Amino acid sequence: MTHAHPRPAHHGPAHHGASHRPHQHPAGTDGQADMLDLEAETLAGHIASITAWLPLETSPRHLVDLGCGTGAGTFALLTRWPEAHVTAVDSSAEHLRRLREKACAEGVAERVRTVQADLDAARWPALGTPDLVWASASMHHLADAGHALRRVHDVVAPGGLFAVVELAGSPRFLPGDAPRERPGLEERCHAASDRLHAAHLPHRGADWGPMLTAAGFTVEGERTLTVHVEKAGDDAVGRYALGSLQRLRDSAADALAAEDLAALDRLLDTGGPHSLLRREDLAVRTERTVWAARRAR
Repeated sequence: MTHAHPRPAHHGPAHHGASHRPHQHPAGTDGQADMLDLEAETLAGHIASITAWLPLETSPRHLVDLGCGTGAGTFALLTRWPEAHVTAVDSSAEHLRRLREKACAEGVAERVRTVQADLDAARWPALGTPDLVWASASMHHLADAGHALRRVHDVVAPGGLFAVVELAGSPRFLPGDAPRERPGLEERCHAASDRLHAAHLPHRGADWGPMLTAAGFTVEGERTLTVHVEKAGDDAVGRYALGSLQRLRDSAADALAAEDLAALDRLLDTGGPHSLLRREDLAVRTERTVWAARRAR
């Protein structure tokens, strides 16, 4: 993200699943949690650049990470502000379990509180009065984004900041002319998946500025970051690409032409000669946008 990032999470994601809740990532599964971990590993530098850009007047002491997944944002916030404490909120018990394990391993468990909650619920758990609320690739999963934005406005401290980081779309990994026998395969797969799931994710790729203003915030900054991370021997990029395209196949297989499905399966066959993991031309390519919105004092 370097974006100011993000205008999917793979992260997560925006990868994402059936329940379509914020990183509120569908509950399920180790597979999705693995993908979030890979996204965090691959894009860590971009996340750090976003936290450094945020227009904060003083160092925040209490932060909330909404739709935290397995903790990419949580740990970036803890690193950026070493005196701060973070309340990490997600609907997935598995994601929160992983986050707690990582917090213990990194020696910051006392600075992290985890809360399992459905942000589409009418009532939210008590989250205190944070100086900064962070939501990365999570708000577009909500059924009623306007309701959630108003709730955040009520929660954040007067004068506090709400940072919304969103993806323009899912990351791309292959060159446009790949694979040789089916050029443009990845774009066609995404187009098929987007058609199938558009109704479930109406705010994906949205301009959050007007919605933040309608919820009572003043938008003080917006920045778009272009992300391009070359594989260059980075095993995480290959594994991230493999997992992302496998999820794409799972969601779009029935809508693909037989020739495209066969080409995709050749890429996903890790033991075959056309495996994604054998390619040296992979890269993580996406855009992220961040909106920094302040609650009036």
